[in-house]
Amino acid sequence: MYSQEVSPQGREKTKNLITTPYWLDSKNRPQPRPAFEGYSEADLVIVGGGFTGLWAAVEAAVQNPGQSVVILEGGRIAGGATGRNGGFVSASLTHGFSNGLSRWPDEISRLVELGCRNLREIEARIHEFGIDCDWIMSGGIDVAIASYQTADLARLHEQLQEYGIPSELLDSREARQRVDSPLYTAGLFDPHVAMVNPAELAWGLARVAEQLGVKIYENSPVSSLTDQGSSVAVGVSRGVIKAQMVLLATNAYPPLLRRLRHYLVPVYDYVLMTEPLTADQKQSINWTGREGIGDSGNQFHYYRMTNTDRILFGGFDAVYHSGNGMKSEFDVDHDCLARLADHFSQTFPQLSSVSFSHGWGGAIDTCSRFSAFWGTAHHGKTAYVAGYTGLGVGASRFGALTCLDLLEGRSTERTELAMVKTKPVPFPPEPFRSIGINWTTRSLHQADLHEGRRNLWLRFLDKLGMGFDS
Repeated sequence: MYSQEVSPQGREKTKNLITTPYWLDSKNRPQPRPAFEGYSEADLVIVGGGFTGLWAAVEAAVQNPGQSVVILEGGRIAGGATGRNGGFVSASLTHGFSNGLSRWPDEISRLVELGCRNLREIEARIHEFGIDCDWIMSGGIDVAIASYQTADLARLHEQLQEYGIPSELLDSREARQRVDSPLYTAGLFDPHVAMVNPAELAWGLARVAEQLGVKIYENSPVSSLTDQGSSVAVGVSRGVIKAQMVLLATNAYPPLLRRLRHYLVPVYDYVLMTEPLTADQKQSINWTGREGIGDSGNQFHYYRMTNTDRILFGGFDAVYHSGNGMKSEFDVDHDCLARLADHFSQTFPQLSSVSFSHGWGGAIDTCSRFSAFWGTAHHGKTAYVAGYTGLGVGASRFGALTCLDLLEGRSTERTELAMVKTKPVPFPPEPFRSIGINWTTRSLHQADLHEGRRNLWLRFLDKLGMGFDS
């Protein structure tokens, strides 16, 4: 099992990293757009220029070509979680089949169907609009690195078969034929996963939105929302926009609606990117399919190969800062990055000489049910979605479409879902929030060290339907 201790070698290999996210450290990054100033009016104002906001803008413009749509982004397009993730695009809307089955057993088949359709439509939009973002329908593999995880994958495979969901159970030899790590004891292949360069996808969506007539303003943080009866006044530092409808896509950032503060905690996740592998190094791991990989621990890692022969390696630590803390200095945690370097060497000892170029972190908008939730405010003129808890690259489009349905008052197959109509269990206030999250983190690590056995605290959280993950 992976250790929480950090070695001198791990610290040495991560002491000179570029801390700008690899995806954003690109000559293709667009120049900053102007900030919003003055007074304006719009049919739809979207707060947040990440995947949810961008998909909402594109789909709103396609649905209603005459509608005026504005995006207000507090920083830069893709500067938050959208440009900091691993680039895994999963069909799952529920943070995995097991999580969805445990929470919505009566509609899990429908959720799976909607998720697969959403993934196909994302791919179709990328091709339709000519977005060059290194999209590859590679599939993903959950790998076991302990005997109890092997049994868990076998049970999951049986469940998927019962529901007619394609998957392929791999033994240790078959898993290592896909990607050669001495740790693997089994694997489960999911064909409904794609890999993407997330920043290039976001920049492409922004370009398409503008071509469709959407106005995008960067460095324009929203400070207030005021219900004015027939409209909502959206207050920006240097102006106001009068909006007929508002869509909130701020995710991990401090919510503009007070009611959301009880449902969300920002949890920091960290990622390393290697230098490009040589031909011999690539051959030593035999990773030709570029599948996305995730191990099956409670504190899990995710990793993938880029089209430039680099390996992105992230996960394991999920760091919460008291009081829902979010600061730019939290984007780098040297202990977490050094620990990842150690874990990379354990996973691929044949690549122990490979160096890392980039290391970064970012906040995940975490809720207690691990998957997105929705709601409205200001008598239906404002809609929001948040709480993706990872796997949001694909689910964000579904989240955006559902928000548009809610704003238009449409009863659709999305809005009728129990998943959409219900909220997660709220987190307790501080200091109990910090105490609970820290104790949960320690308990999850202990479970990984003891054949997955969950202590009384974790079993109690299971009954409440609460927890958090990286």
